[in-house]
Amino acid sequence: MNTTVVDDIWTILREVARMQKETERKFQETDRKMQETDRKMQDTDRKIKEVTAGIGKLGNRLGDFIEDAVRPTAVPLFRQRGIDIHEVQQNVSTQRGEEGIEIDLLVVNDSDVIAIECKSNLKLDDVKEHLERLTKLKRLLPRYADARVMGAMAAMVIPDNVAQYAYRQGLFVIGQSGDHLEIRNDARFTPGIW
Repeated sequence: MNTTVVDDIWTILREVARMQKETERKFQETDRKMQETDRKMQDTDRKIKEVTAGIGKLGNRLGDFIEDAVRPTAVPLFRQRGIDIHEVQQNVSTQRGEEGIEIDLLVVNDSDVIAIECKSNLKLDDVKEHLERLTKLKRLLPRYADARVMGAMAAMVIPDNVAQYAYRQGLFVIGQSGDHLEIRNDARFTPGIW
């Protein structure tokens, strides 16, 4: 074999070996970067979970704040609507067998019960869940079996479409107006009875 050809082959082999080393180095660098990216993504995911949990706790605290704001105003608000309230119960919970309900506020007189759900930001699903809760109330709280059961939604933030839906479903809608709470339903409103 010609020495030039042999030299060329050795040059090619050295170049292939150099390229293999370079490829291996790049592969290791890419692998290191991917591991670093994975670690950063896991760290980001952990932080997102922490923030989400914090927001959830804040939302619950805001809901508690709404309950605490509505509780003392419930009696005068419903008296203005001709419903004389004698007692206000907070955080009513009942369980019968596999079925249970929780009610934020229950305002009661001798013949009427109004179950109030309090939220920081009212959503359609909140209204639907409360409507379902109202259908169970007499069965799960039989002491109110002969009462007129009505429902109300109270919130800091009430989108118009959600307020209109709640109104059409026969629920009182309680929201903030300036520095006080008010029932937003107009004078033509007739509450649903469960």
